[in-house]
Amino acid sequence: MDVHALDVLGDPVRRRLVELLRDGEQPAGVLGHQVTAEFGISQPAVSQHLRVLRDTGFARVRAVGNRRLYALEPAPLQQVDAWLEPYRAHWAHRLDALDTEIRRGRRDRSTP
Repeated sequence: MDVHALDVLGDPVRRRLVELLRDGEQPAGVLGHQVTAEFGISQPAVSQHLRVLRDTGFARVRAVGNRRLYALEPAPLQQVDAWLEPYRAHWAHRLDALDTEIRRGRRDRSTP
């Protein structure tokens, strides 16, 4: 994995842009309006964050007339997912234990 992928996602504005793109392609103006409203940053600042996502391969852009449509690129996210894979055992075990305790609690409450 490119070491910088986590740095890219470490910024809350860029994480939010990735979240907004999760459901599909979005116009830059829609992204800018949403992020400006949520974070109180300027449109040029949003454009800089979009540029980082584009330059690092997290997003692609295509022009349609005078509009710019952004979409996620899956490869960097797959790389982050692959990097996290060895750590899943740490939380999966705890989630399994939690599930066991929840089931045990339900069983105990249903027993008269």
